[in-house]
Formats: sequence, structure tokens, C-alpha cells
Amino acid sequence: MSATMTVALIPHHAVAAWEPTRTVEFVVPAGTGGGADQMARFIQGIVAKNKLMKQPMVVVNKSGGAGAEGFLDVKESRGEPHKIIITLSNLFTTPLATNTPFNWRDLKPVQMMALDNFVLWVNAATPYKTPKEYLEAAKAAGGKFKMGGTGSKQEDQIITVAVERQTGAKFTYISYRGGGEVAVQLVGNHVDSTVNNPIEAVAQWRAGSLRPLCVFDGKRMPYKEKITKTMSWYDIPTCKETGLDVEYLMLRGIFMPGGVTADQVQFYVDLLKKVRETPEWTSFLEQGAFNQTTLNGKEYEDWVAREEARHIMLMKEAGFLAR
Repeated sequence: MSATMTVALIPHHAVAAWEPTRTVEFVVPAGTGGGADQMARFIQGIVAKNKLMKQPMVVVNKSGGAGAEGFLDVKESRGEPHKIIITLSNLFTTPLATNTPFNWRDLKPVQMMALDNFVLWVNAATPYKTPKEYLEAAKAAGGKFKMGGTGSKQEDQIITVAVERQTGAKFTYISYRGGGEVAVQLVGNHVDSTVNNPIEAVAQWRAGSLRPLCVFDGKRMPYKEKITKTMSWYDIPTCKETGLDVEYLMLRGIFMPGGVTADQVQFYVDLLKKVRETPEWTSFLEQGAFNQTTLNGKEYEDWVAREEARHIMLMKEAGFLAR
């Protein structure tokens, strides 16, 4: 048998697939304590606990410029497979609002991990039990009610503007660095309401400090285990059910720098599949009341392109597009 024939008979899978050879940097384009930060650190913990990767993974927060710092860092790391980034809606809103020289196409989509919900929260000591009661009070206050949110011209403020357009109420929007801080400000009565993600306010809800009024999804969250003595996530009505016709879900997805190879992308697709198959991940999704939609490959890229187009429309309606 010739040497050429011998090589040809070696099975394809005998060639080692790519895997990291040094520490993987997991970039979070947001502050500590928020939903993206919590998810990134949870993924890191599952990978380490279950020894899913030979090399370590380190989470690095790069929140400057509403996440522009993180996105530009990954954009400039073209071809670097030892760097991944978790994204939220600032993937679209930051370049649209600031003219930051970045577009999601500068990155390589890897895996949608989930979609994150938004809930209208008030302080539990207030009398408001429904969105209608709260929004009528806000409307009567003539702009004196404060809505706390993460960042300026980002998803929280986009939702706030949509609520204003629907109801005629006006809010003074107060921007904070992360969802964890936003929840604390609402507990302390420094703001009147927030639209925090479930995972960002669940501890304060469980403690009896905050009250959820509605969720900005088209259907109720499916989780029926009680979070408080009387309520589960499923018990929170959709905002549409209550007459507030506003829907908004946020991406929790993983990207890599552009210019990476198919083998390098596949390593992380496989790694994140192993993460999603763990009982810890199932519990995490339930505790954070995530919408469990997952995508990768062309379906993921097509979804991101559609979301970009939607955000251009939303940002234009809100007057948030950079000039």
C-alpha cells in the first residue's frame, strides 16, 4: 500500500478538532451584577465545575461607553479564538445611539443562550397592584415619577418610551450602571419603578421589597414554582393582558471576534451545548425566568439581522438615533 493511500484511509475524526490552548477571556459589555454579568459568571462556573474545558475561562467586565468598550475590544481582536463576548440589546443600541464604529457583523455569532424578559416593578410598599393603577398615578403626576434603568438610550429606556407612547404618562428616566444597582434604588424608593430583568430583581421580590406588575412578553412565563409565598413567575400577567400593549425581549447570546475558523466556532457551540444540558443551567433559567429560545448557525445570524432592523425602528421612534 502506498504512503498516499495510507494517509487517505485515516478517518477524518482522527484529526484533532480545535480547542483553546490558553485562558479564554469572556467579555461582558456591561457592569457587574446585571443580567449579562450574572449569566456569564454562571456559564463560567458550570464550565469550571464540570471540567468542560481544559483551559480556564475568565470573565472581564468592559462596560465603558454603554458597552462600546467591550464590543470594540472584541472587534479589534479579529481572528482571536480565545475571546468570547456575551451580548444584550446594546449590541444594537450602542452603535445606533453613539455612532460607535461597530456593528454586530464585525463579530461571529455563536449561540443564542436564551432571551431575557423585562418586568414592570414597583416598590412593594406602594399601593399599586396593577399596571393601570400605577400608570394612571404616573400620568397624574405629570412627569414627576422616576423610572430607573440601566444605561441611557438602551433597552430599559426604549421600553420606558414605548410605555409613555402607549399611555400618555411621562417619566423622569434615571440611568444607573447595572440592573443590580437599579433594583437597590427601587427598594430604597429613589425611583418609582423599573423594567428590570427577572434575574436582576428576584432576590428583592422574594424578600418582599418589590412587586411585579406585568411582563413585557407575548405570553406568560412558564415557571409555576412559587418564588414568594403566593406567587410564581407564571402568576405575573403579560402587559398586553392588562391593556399595556408593549412587548420587548432581549438577547442573551454569545459571539466571537470576526475572522475565526469554523472549527473554532464549533468548539464553543459544543461547549455551550454541554452547559445547556446541565441541571444547573435548567435551574438557572427557571430562577431567572428566561424565555428558553436557543439558536445557532444561520438561524441565529438571521434572527440577529431582524432584531437590528427592529431596533433601528424603535430607536428612530424614540428619537435615540445618533445624528
